[in-house]
Amino acid sequence: MEEYLILMRLDILTKENQPSPEQLQIYMQQYQEWVNSIVAQKKFKSGTALSTEGKVIQSDHIITDGPYVETKESLAGFIMILANDFEDAANIAQNCPILMGEGNSVEVRKVVGIHKEKEH
Repeated sequence: MEEYLILMRLDILTKENQPSPEQLQIYMQQYQEWVNSIVAQKKFKSGTALSTEGKVIQSDHIITDGPYVETKESLAGFIMILANDFEDAANIAQNCPILMGEGNSVEVRKVVGIHKEKEH
C-alpha cells in the first residue's frame, strides 16, 4: 500500500455559504463517519483541519495574507490514507461528505517522499 493525501477545498469565507450550527453538527458527524469507515479498512494514517488564516510567500519573497487572495475556495483540511493505487484512493475520496457542498472539491495526491530521515 502507498500513501495518498486527500485535500479538501471549500468556500470558508462567503458568509451566506456557511452552515448553521445545526448543519455544521450534521456535517461533522457525516465527516466522522466517513473517516471511521476508512479507519475500519485500516487505511487511515492521519489528518487535520486547517485555520482560515494563512500567509502566502511568493517566489519574489513577498508575503501576503492568504490563501484566499484570488479565490473563495480554500484548503480546509486534509487526511492521509493508505491505498493500493490512485483508483483505490479516488474511490475513498469520492465518498467525502465535503463533496455534498456546491463548488467544493477534493484532490487526491500520491505522497512521494524526497526527504529522508537522518539516522542518529
